[in-house]
Amino acid sequence: MIRSSLCLVTLALLTASVAAGAQTFPTDDPVIRRIWDEGMMSRSQVADLAQVLTDSIGPRLSGTPGLLAATDWVAARYAAWGIPVRKEKYGTWFGWRRRYTHIDLIAPRERTLEGTMLAWSPGTTKPVEGEVIVIPDLADGVAVSRWLPSVKGKFVLVSAPEPTCRPDENWERLARPATVAAMKAARDSSKRYWNQRTQRLGRNAHALLEGGGAAGIVTTLWSAGWGVNKVFAAHTRTTPVLDLSCEDYGLLHRLASRNQGPRLRLDARSEALPDVPMFNVVAELKGTEKPDEYVLLGAHLDSWDGASGATDNATGTVMMMEAMRLLKAAYPNPQRTILVGHWGAEEQGLIGSRAFSEDHKEVVDGLQAAFNQDNGTWRVEYIRMMGLTGAAAHFGRWLSNIPSEIEGIIDLDIPGVPETGGSDHMSFLCAGAPSFRLQSNYPDYRQYTWHTNRDTFDKLIIDDLKNNATLAAMLAYEASEDPERVPRDRRVLTSPDGATMAWPRCSPAPRSAPAR
Repeated sequence: MIRSSLCLVTLALLTASVAAGAQTFPTDDPVIRRIWDEGMMSRSQVADLAQVLTDSIGPRLSGTPGLLAATDWVAARYAAWGIPVRKEKYGTWFGWRRRYTHIDLIAPRERTLEGTMLAWSPGTTKPVEGEVIVIPDLADGVAVSRWLPSVKGKFVLVSAPEPTCRPDENWERLARPATVAAMKAARDSSKRYWNQRTQRLGRNAHALLEGGGAAGIVTTLWSAGWGVNKVFAAHTRTTPVLDLSCEDYGLLHRLASRNQGPRLRLDARSEALPDVPMFNVVAELKGTEKPDEYVLLGAHLDSWDGASGATDNATGTVMMMEAMRLLKAAYPNPQRTILVGHWGAEEQGLIGSRAFSEDHKEVVDGLQAAFNQDNGTWRVEYIRMMGLTGAAAHFGRWLSNIPSEIEGIIDLDIPGVPETGGSDHMSFLCAGAPSFRLQSNYPDYRQYTWHTNRDTFDKLIIDDLKNNATLAAMLAYEASEDPERVPRDRRVLTSPDGATMAWPRCSPAPRSAPAR
């Protein structure tokens, strides 16, 4: 505990020293200066907030006690800061609790493997042992039916093995070009062959193997980086579905495909729970002059649970919490009402934010601007104008009042185009309101921390998190004070061949989980 505290104190001191030298104010506005002083100097709370959310509460998978604990914690922090807050129920999700996953190779040698159950996977009631097998090259559906009884009590490898777990950039930097080309060609050929083999099992191979009595289904989804896998969801009722590291999956596949007798022992525990309520957490600074017009900060609170959900999306959550704390300290009586939404079930299809936009037509109609953040650490560097032709003029004015140390790296995509998926900002844009994504560097995040087993507190750049929270607070202040409404005029969208395209439309938010 003492060492942990010292690490956080040291981190805070280092980032404070960086911020202290950066004070180029383009305006004498006292609110801008107060936000800077509160957010970029020693009073910042982002490090402590992020540590509790990622380490103590941990991952926040929909339907789990972790997400419920996080909603209570976020609401309690706002209440402690004197910011009115409420939890809004919008639906339910099936309940599930992850406990532990122990996976051991017990033959032909002993080794503890790196892996975990997928989200919502059933577990075991006791340790289970079994042979590891690969899917053979089956000619057709008749051959599949004949083979299926042989999977009973066995662990079935269902993913294509990677020939190498070295990232491509490592090969490209150190190997000869001919070696790199040969590796890539062999990899592509191997994956095509594997895909043809597994396709013969049908569209729902996991259900087929579960029906055949498999002891477990073993997968890997390597993220093409050192030691990192994507960890998503299981869709079985009784059979555990496991993700193994690239390296350990490759080990099992080589042993099984060469008939060297691999066996696993699995002790994986989880609990299916009753359906649980799902909430958005909404905090508010009431407007004094235009209370029926709104500035909305947003970030999703839920996460996948292969790690701690740090950059997806504890960073966005903490960024917007801190932004509201800064506004309470520096701008407690805004002209327009400033809301923050911590959305549920974004990972299942923007469900929480879609439900909020459906339930609060007054916010959508009165929305001046929404600012959402949902991708990792590093400083915000890109804001797309989302096809709203009049938005850029407002952003130009707002950013001109923000210190260059923050706004100097931000590129505006003008007029931009709306995304077809994206994150929670789309729940408001497709409803017709001005809504924007504050985007940090994407490629690094996408490869190493987005939905992976490595998305943990240590990946956060606290100095950048302070920067982003301060930016969000300043944008909310500028949007609140702007005497003009952000127009909702849209550009005409066209396809590459010149045909007119429709604007994205919102589909109704599901208010309960699909059947398991």
